[in-house]
Amino acid sequence: MDYVRARSHQHDKNRVESAHDRQMTILVIMLFFAALIPYALTAHLAVISPQDPVLHIGSSLTAVCTISAELEITARSLYWTLNGRRLARNTYKVLSPTESSVTLHQLNGSLQRSGDNLVCHRSNGEVLAGSCLYVGSSPEKPVNLTCWSRNTKDLSCRWSPGSQGETFINTKYILKYKLKWYGKEKDCEDYTGQPYTCYVPRDLAIFTPYEVWVEASNQLGSATSDVITLDILDVVTTDPPLDVLVSRVGELEDQLSVRWGSPPALKDYLFQAKYQIRYRVIDDAGNQTSCRLAGLRAGTVYFVQVRCNPIGIYGSKKAGIWSDWSHSTAASTPGIDRSHIGTCDSKPSEHNSTLRKELKQFFGWMRKHSYGCTDVSIKLYDQWRVWLQKAQKTHDQVSKDKAFLLMGHISRHYCWHT
Repeated sequence: MDYVRARSHQHDKNRVESAHDRQMTILVIMLFFAALIPYALTAHLAVISPQDPVLHIGSSLTAVCTISAELEITARSLYWTLNGRRLARNTYKVLSPTESSVTLHQLNGSLQRSGDNLVCHRSNGEVLAGSCLYVGSSPEKPVNLTCWSRNTKDLSCRWSPGSQGETFINTKYILKYKLKWYGKEKDCEDYTGQPYTCYVPRDLAIFTPYEVWVEASNQLGSATSDVITLDILDVVTTDPPLDVLVSRVGELEDQLSVRWGSPPALKDYLFQAKYQIRYRVIDDAGNQTSCRLAGLRAGTVYFVQVRCNPIGIYGSKKAGIWSDWSHSTAASTPGIDRSHIGTCDSKPSEHNSTLRKELKQFFGWMRKHSYGCTDVSIKLYDQWRVWLQKAQKTHDQVSKDKAFLLMGHISRHYCWHT
């Protein structure tokens, strides 16, 4: 019995609370409509014409506020505002006891795309009527339309709105595309990225060219870009290289070794990648996935990035599109040169030139004095160069002698002599 009474009490309590909630909801609605009544009564008693006109920049406009006799006021007592700013009295004109006009010359582009607010007021500031002015220009022909595909799976396009750019009123841009020789025209639907860009996420064909263009339109006119023709395979970009590793090259103070992985998203495609490395300058690394940076400063930390250009996918003859740069990876060269800490070398290419000259001299000597060389690895050159560096730094004749003895060792053990 106690349980039944408790359930009954709870039921009564919920019913009372529900009735209270309904009463509060009705009260809020009544207050809302009560607040609108003064405006609603005034709205049909005054009107501005023309309503919401669309005008070219530089145009002139004469607007008329007509009031009802029921308001028991005269047009002479009215005043006008534009975007909340009171207009000069010399722009007004009383046409009749119930009509006041205002004339605006050389209109500038609208300050907001929703239109400029032209309002007619009573002398006490009460709003009688309003009109939105849309002042702008027709769109220009969109230009610089470019598109790219990430790993052949999608298509992104970007364009510029024309030399003038700003139209000051709402302007709609639609990216359109279709297969060149057949197929239905389609509209790109995803404009959520950067301004003047659109993204097609799926359902794209390869080995067949597309026609792509942009249409721009607003209340004052329309314009269409040039049509570009592209094959998805010709505009492929990919993800930044993964697993970028930077390490020292033995004791060499001016070199670092860089290794990275090829883009996994394109592992099933036939293509030849092209890589670039960025540290202080950009070096082209070709199709290899490792590279040696030379001409570096001893005892210095370097941050290295790599990017990829997947050219020639399925035989495409077009230049590919570079990926974003990979995350930075850091490594330091051996040794500490206190006199250079905190400085940057403005001519790193001179060091690379020196290295190329030394390599040319080293292997030129090998070709000149020996033939039939086998297993002469870059590590032997590295060791020779370490000893040569020490000799140059300390003026140590012993290290210099070691360098030339090593060259003789290579010649004796790896080559037939001339």
